[in-house]
Amino acid sequence: MELTSSRKEEGRKEGRQEGRQEGRQEGRQDEARQIVLRLLKRRWGTLSPGLEKTVQRLTIAQTEALAEALLEFSSLKDVEDWLAMRR
Repeated sequence: MELTSSRKEEGRKEGRQEGRQEGRQEGRQDEARQIVLRLLKRRWGTLSPGLEKTVQRLTIAQTEALAEALLEFSSLKDVEDWLAMRR
């Protein structure tokens, strides 16, 4: 009986750890998106809801790539073109 109890507790610990890892990853992803959106708004003002939604759907890797690419964009059209190429 004690062995079964020990396995259950071990399973719970693993489950909690996986949950924390997923939560941290989601938090990191959300934070990266928010930073990119703030940078876009600071540079070009109000963004269309569609553009904001597109940025919100990016993966963490795409969001990081967009953050780097922002340094080279000269217009909001550049941002839209970049996003269109990655759909």
